[in-house]
Amino acid sequence: MTGATLPDHRTMVRPSRAEPPGVASYLTEFESAATGDELQGPDWLRGLRRAAIERFGAVGFPTSRDEDWRFTSITPVTQRTFRPAGLGRPLRPIDLSGQRYGVAGWTELVFLNGRLTAYASLPPLPAGVKLGGTRRALEVDAPSLQRYLGRHASTGNPFTALNTAMFSDGASLYVPPGAAIESPIHLIFLTDESMVGAVVHPRNLILLGRGARASVIETYASLADVMCWTNPVTEIVLSEGAALEYLRVEQESEQAYHFGTTHIHQERDSRLTSFSVSLGGAIARHNLDVVMNGTGVETHLNGLYMGRGRQLLDNHTSILHAHPNGASREVYKGILDGQAHAVFNGKVYVTPEAQKTDGKQTNRNLLLSDQARVDTKPQLEIFADDVKCTHGATVGRLDETALFYLKSRGIGPALARKILIYAFAAEVLEEIPHEAVRQRLEAEVMSRLDQRGR
Repeated sequence: MTGATLPDHRTMVRPSRAEPPGVASYLTEFESAATGDELQGPDWLRGLRRAAIERFGAVGFPTSRDEDWRFTSITPVTQRTFRPAGLGRPLRPIDLSGQRYGVAGWTELVFLNGRLTAYASLPPLPAGVKLGGTRRALEVDAPSLQRYLGRHASTGNPFTALNTAMFSDGASLYVPPGAAIESPIHLIFLTDESMVGAVVHPRNLILLGRGARASVIETYASLADVMCWTNPVTEIVLSEGAALEYLRVEQESEQAYHFGTTHIHQERDSRLTSFSVSLGGAIARHNLDVVMNGTGVETHLNGLYMGRGRQLLDNHTSILHAHPNGASREVYKGILDGQAHAVFNGKVYVTPEAQKTDGKQTNRNLLLSDQARVDTKPQLEIFADDVKCTHGATVGRLDETALFYLKSRGIGPALARKILIYAFAAEVLEEIPHEAVRQRLEAEVMSRLDQRGR
């Protein structure tokens, strides 16, 4: 499944400069870990890791001089050194109750501090489906992973490069051609109190064969309100005619840092429906890159981010239309309160070969305080002449006319504001196909609105 790749603008190139203090420590840590058991594997994997750490050493951490990072200062991460994560304590039932959706028959894999634990619910899956930890998959089936692992997510992103070099575990899913997994697979990534000052690099690989269907939920959450760093990478490959529903929820501690990358590669006639929900993190950045590498590909990207206090929530998306008759729809919405800051940077790139492309991109933002801020940059780069592509962004406050109408009907000011804020978020939430997930996220949104009114 090779072919189109993201254009070169996704790779950072900058003049040589003095690197932040933390870079050298990660290079030293890699050399130490590479001689131990943690980063062992087949020759191709060791070569992949070596190339990635060399790339990280050459590029270093991004700064505001990098166009894709000019609104997002990551100084709190680059000016300190994060130690490797430990194994953590045994999980208790109460630790998982807040993350599970309470639906019988759902498949769950639970990771604590980046490592697969024994607390996994695995109902029977269709014949041929392979699901487990990436670490174990590399031990028993490395040749199958070699074709895909590290072949799509670009190490031009320094956080992806560091993950590629340093990951030790994650989720690995293979759905064979024609197979259909009717219930969602829930991947739960937790960090505990032992993670203070530590970093973890989960690495996930999701492969759907020709005509396969699946639904995957990827959750990142904290068991303790501590300062730590999660640096995950997920690579997804959809073969011809495959269909995936992919929901990513980030709700970690508001002291934590999260820099995640998801790269999705779609072949002919495949269909992707993606939902990205960002609620947690002191700084939370998610890069979502989609390559539509075939005719008749359909892509739907939906996103909701809610910031409060001094949170910084950053969403970067890129959709590459590389072949004719592709359709993409993107709707991202943000709600910002307090001194929160959000960034949205979405690019739709249409190659000369991608005639009959139909693409639409929308970003809407609601500011609930005078100190909240959003920087939005929707972009189209079109090199084909027979296309239908639109994009737009809005930033505003609650509609005073709508507020007046609700008040005139006897609804109090606080409840009227809550109704309008929820209605703004509902456009994204109501599209989530799983009722239990939708209800849980709706309850989280309502809880935040209730807390705001206190």
